[in-house]
Amino acid sequence: MAEPKRLSGGNPQIAKGDGDAPVQAYIAAMLGWQSEVGRKLDALIEGAVPGVRKAVKWNSPFYGVEETTWFLSLHAFAKYIKVAFFRGAALDPPPPVGSKQKDVRYFHIHEDEPFDEAQFIDWVKQASQLPGERM
Repeated sequence: MAEPKRLSGGNPQIAKGDGDAPVQAYIAAMLGWQSEVGRKLDALIEGAVPGVRKAVKWNSPFYGVEETTWFLSLHAFAKYIKVAFFRGAALDPPPPVGSKQKDVRYFHIHEDEPFDEAQFIDWVKQASQLPGERM
């Protein structure tokens, strides 16, 4: 497989598509430590939400429950992975990083900084039960 083009910050440019295959291609193309963390996040999301829907849109993996709505996305930056919870302001507790969009909250994962997996799983479960974002 050819090395994908990279956008600013090292984010892999993966063709949009529905299903697990494009998401796995994105995760495999993440740089260094991010690929391993991406695999872990994907597995935690699958475990928390059996039958979760996946797609790559706008060079980011998206996760959803319903046909046309999404509750979470990942995005690789040079120094961290950004997890976007589209209805994150409604989560208890809300993820720590705010957004210009009032409902969206972010969780950033940095290299060599462990994260609370139990809290992440709880956010994923809560987010999957809220109305999804249509995209």
